[in-house]
Amino acid sequence: MRVLVVNAGSSSLKLRVLDEADRVTGSADLPVNGGAADAAAMEPALASLGEVDAAGYRIVHGGTRFTAPVRIGGGVLARLRALTDLAPLHQPKSLAAVAAVQRALPGLPGVACFDTAFHASIPAAAATYALPREWRQRWDLRRYGFHGLSHAYCSRRAAELAGQAAGRVVTCHLGAGASLAAVRDGVSVDTTMGFTPLEGLVMATRSGSVDPGLVLWLAEHAGTPPAELAATLEHRSGLLGLAGTADMRAVEAAVAEGDQDARLALDVYTHRLRAGIAAMAAALGGLDVLVFTGGVGENSPRVRAEAADGLAFLGVGIDAALNTAPATSPPAGHGSVPAPAGPDGATGADREIGRHGAPVRTFVIAAREDIEIAGQVRAVLAGTGTG
Repeated sequence: MRVLVVNAGSSSLKLRVLDEADRVTGSADLPVNGGAADAAAMEPALASLGEVDAAGYRIVHGGTRFTAPVRIGGGVLARLRALTDLAPLHQPKSLAAVAAVQRALPGLPGVACFDTAFHASIPAAAATYALPREWRQRWDLRRYGFHGLSHAYCSRRAAELAGQAAGRVVTCHLGAGASLAAVRDGVSVDTTMGFTPLEGLVMATRSGSVDPGLVLWLAEHAGTPPAELAATLEHRSGLLGLAGTADMRAVEAAVAEGDQDARLALDVYTHRLRAGIAAMAAALGGLDVLVFTGGVGENSPRVRAEAADGLAFLGVGIDAALNTAPATSPPAGHGSVPAPAGPDGATGADREIGRHGAPVRTFVIAAREDIEIAGQVRAVLAGTGTG
C-alpha cells in the first residue's frame, strides 16, 4: 500500500509518499498562507507524487475521544473541529489539509493519526492536574502530551538498535517544539508537555513551564491582556526570549563568541532538559536507553553532551568521538545502524553515541513521524488497528 502522509505545519504543508517498504518515493512541500495551503497548488503537487492508495494525516490533538488512529468520515471531522479550542494554532491547519487533499483526491481513504494518542496510556498520577474535580470533568483538564508520533517511532526504533526489548526508554524530541517521553516496553507512562504544548522544556519560541502565579501576576498587576500573554509565551519566549534568536545553531555560535545572553540561554535549556530526563527516568524506575531526535537532538552534539553531563548517576555516559562524528559516517565498529530512507530519499545512520560499557545505551535517531503514520494507516485499513 502506497501511503500519502500529510503533515500540516505552521509554515508549510509537507506531503510524502511511502511505499510498502517505507521508502519515500515522492515529496512536496507547499507554503501555508492564512492557515491553509494554496488550493491552486495542491492538485499539481499531488499529481507529481504519483498514484497513492490511502492518506494519513497528522492531527495534533485527539482529546479524550481519539486515543488511536481512526478512519476519517464526516462525523470524525466534526468531532475534530470541536477540539480546536484545545489546539487553536495547530488543529485548523491539520483540518484544512484534510479538506484540501479530499478536494483534490475525492474518494481516497484517509486515516487521522494523533500526536496525543501515544500518551493516552499514561497513568492517572501522571495525567491528572491537582485541580477541582468539577473543573477537570467539565473541561477535560488533563495532561495530554504531544509529539506522540515521534516518541512512538523513536522508542520502537531504539529497541531495534539495541537488538532486544528496549525496556525503559526516555525519548528526547528536541526541535522547535521539544518534549520528553518515558516509555516502558513501548508504552508511554509519562511526558513533559501537558494540556497544551506550552508545558515542559524550554523551546525555540515557547517558554516551557513557568509558575502559573507569575502569569496571574502579569495579568493582575501589570495589566497584560490574555492575548498578549498567550502570544508572548508561545512566540516570544524560549531561546528567542533569552538569546534573541530561536535557532540553536545561532545560540551555539554566539556562545563561542562569548555572548553572555546566549550562554544563559543554553544553560537554561540544558538545565531544564537534564532535569526532565531525570524525572522521566524516575517515572520508569530507572533507565536503559536514552534517545535524541528532532532538529536539535539530531544535529547538536553540544546539547547532547551538556544534557548528559550530570546524568552519570543514572548510568548515562556519552562517547565524545561518537557524539561529534558526522551522522552518515560514524566511527567503525560501534553503533552504526542504517536508518530508513529519509524524506528526501537519502539514507543516514541512526547511531549509538553512548560510551562503551555505560549502563545506559544512548542513541541518535532520525525523526520519522511519516513512517509511524504510514504504519498506522495500513493497520487501520487492514482492520488490524484500533481505529
